[in-house]
Amino acid sequence: MSKRGVLLINLGSPDSPAVADVRRYLREFLMDGRVIDSPWPVRFALVNGLIIPRRAEQSAHAYRSIWTEAGSPLVVTSRNLWEALRERVAAPVELAMRYRNPSIVEAINNLVYENVDEMLVIPLFPQYAMSSFETAAERAMEVAFELAPQMKVKIVEPFYNRPDYIAALVASAKPYLAGRPDHLLFSFHGLPERHLRKADPTGQHDLSKTPCCDFTNPAHKTCYRAQCYETVRAFVAEAGLSEGNYSVAFQSRLGREPWMQPYTDVQIAALAKSGVKHLAVICPAFVSDCLETLEEIGMRGREIFLANGGENFTLIPCLNENPLWIKALEEMITEFTGQPVSPRIPASARRIESVPAR
Repeated sequence: MSKRGVLLINLGSPDSPAVADVRRYLREFLMDGRVIDSPWPVRFALVNGLIIPRRAEQSAHAYRSIWTEAGSPLVVTSRNLWEALRERVAAPVELAMRYRNPSIVEAINNLVYENVDEMLVIPLFPQYAMSSFETAAERAMEVAFELAPQMKVKIVEPFYNRPDYIAALVASAKPYLAGRPDHLLFSFHGLPERHLRKADPTGQHDLSKTPCCDFTNPAHKTCYRAQCYETVRAFVAEAGLSEGNYSVAFQSRLGREPWMQPYTDVQIAALAKSGVKHLAVICPAFVSDCLETLEEIGMRGREIFLANGGENFTLIPCLNENPLWIKALEEMITEFTGQPVSPRIPASARRIESVPAR
């Protein structure tokens, strides 16, 4: 009889906010060909000759501003989530980060040690993107094939519109919306527009037409933007928000090429200048608070809002360890069944199946 185990994967964090550790983290992260998808020689020169020399010190300062006595907020929260699930699920559960520690190799080795021969992988990214969901899923499969070639691997698909995820998201935001902010901004992590086109199997992506996300299209299975807007639609319906009291923007752009728009920092300033006095921001692309939520939005976003005439800025925390979120993950694990191969998974990995998000 098969023994099943579970692997949770989050993005990761430097081992410490020291410049050397941040440099190691940035190098591992940015040298991933699904994050910066330039040819390797170009990527190497860009990352090591331009980005890291310019950003390591700056990023280390940002990490120091959010670091806790227990460590990186993202890793600490992920560990707490993992511990909670271990208490509720009979199957072995391991936690890994796509970059740095705890590593995917270490986590899968632990499952192998426990004689797991069927592994459920849950990338902790609600929406599909090659630089988050895809790289985590495929790295898990590569490592599993190296360490335990006979292990069967199943991937939980992006859960961007899954009812229990949406219910948890709304419940976690409810206390912060009780103060009746003038406006709610949904801020998702941005992507280069090139990544959206690259992930489109139809080859017909038209970013000039915002309504393209409003109708069913085969491209939506791997379209990050469509899935972001679907998360917003589901949230708005569940929370009963009024039209015009919310908007969507995209943060964390890097470099000079076009990224998804509107940009969050620009939108925050515009909302303040338009007369919004109390702004709430929620970041549904992240399930754990991290540098991009706590520092980029909670600190720099707040400064932008106040500098442009805003008065009250509320950062709605991520799901973190919300009981409904833990319950949603528990339910995903109980639905441990096989379905067709996940999107963009290599055809050579035929032993791999996926579990649809419902």
